[in-house]
Amino acid sequence: MIVINFIVVLGILIFVHEFGHFIVAKWMGVKVEKFSLGFGPKLFGRQIGETEYLISAFPLGGYVKMFGEGGFSEIEMIEQEYERETPGATPVEAYKLTKADEARSFSHKTIPQRMAIVFAGPFFNMAFAWLLLISLYITGMPILKATVGELFPNRPAALAGIQKGDLITAVNGQRIIQWEDFSAHMAKAPDSVTLSITRAGKPLTVELKPEIGETKNLFGETIKKPIIGVSPAYDFVTERFGLVDAFKLGNAKTVEVTKLTVLSLVKLFQGVVPLNSLGGPMMIADMANKAAQTGGATFFMLLAVVSINLGILNLLPVPVLDGGHLMFYTIEAIIRRPVPQKMREYAQQAGMILLVGMMVLAFYNDIIRYFFTSKL
Repeated sequence: MIVINFIVVLGILIFVHEFGHFIVAKWMGVKVEKFSLGFGPKLFGRQIGETEYLISAFPLGGYVKMFGEGGFSEIEMIEQEYERETPGATPVEAYKLTKADEARSFSHKTIPQRMAIVFAGPFFNMAFAWLLLISLYITGMPILKATVGELFPNRPAALAGIQKGDLITAVNGQRIIQWEDFSAHMAKAPDSVTLSITRAGKPLTVELKPEIGETKNLFGETIKKPIIGVSPAYDFVTERFGLVDAFKLGNAKTVEVTKLTVLSLVKLFQGVVPLNSLGGPMMIADMANKAAQTGGATFFMLLAVVSINLGILNLLPVPVLDGGHLMFYTIEAIIRRPVPQKMREYAQQAGMILLVGMMVLAFYNDIIRYFFTSKL
């Protein structure tokens, strides 16, 4: 099952990403020659209209091949060899693209159109995650209730009379749905805080003054923030929300995961997050399998998070990634001519080396993590 879950997760996300490129290319009038899920040798293929739809051997990616995607050299024509049957004969002319060819060629589209086609892949990943999260909040999302678990002695919460089992429903009049909301409000709390709580079914109001304390963030860094000395009771419930609340929560969760993904990349480059924390296909497969065993909502939540990660990573300005192509088109718009072919090739080779290096590192980490780390 672990292999099936892995293929399902990657297959869905790759399809969404490539479908973004595909549908916007079609919308822009570009001829799409191939749509492939996977790389390498063709396992299955079918020609429908002008496009060949493929399933290829290696399920770690996919591609959409568009007519004219690589350009037709600096003079925008398909070169043919000149032949001379006899001395003085007229050479065979190079075949120039017809107006109909140009209308369907990716390289003949305007810079904004090309950028839209390239950006569509990551955008569809982000939009898919956003819609998936909203749907989960409507159909039922496991949430951690803002129920007080442990109280730390001589801290503001204990001194103010808060008790274990109290359900926090508002902070300074702002509605609290889950523990996440409570933590977010407390992180920027003023000197005085009014908590609305429910205790044994009765609403109560408690006023307290947070103190500044040291704690660890997600990246293990020591930070200072307002604290009141409570921890959650880890009371999970599956909650269903109306359309308006689901929309707000879906938006907030999408923004939160996006920010966390970007911040994780920054911390990785800063050396705060160690390189051995990078995960590859085995880690994704393990997470997908565990999520599938836990339940549908957890599996779809993982799908949304990985989709956002995929979208953000593809926007990095690394040649061979979508972000690299967007970088080239931005430069082209500034200098008013395409980036020289040789320069693009060198940059893409460097980008490929970087990408392969990161994949090798991720595979290495997976092997160490799952085969050589002792289980204590």
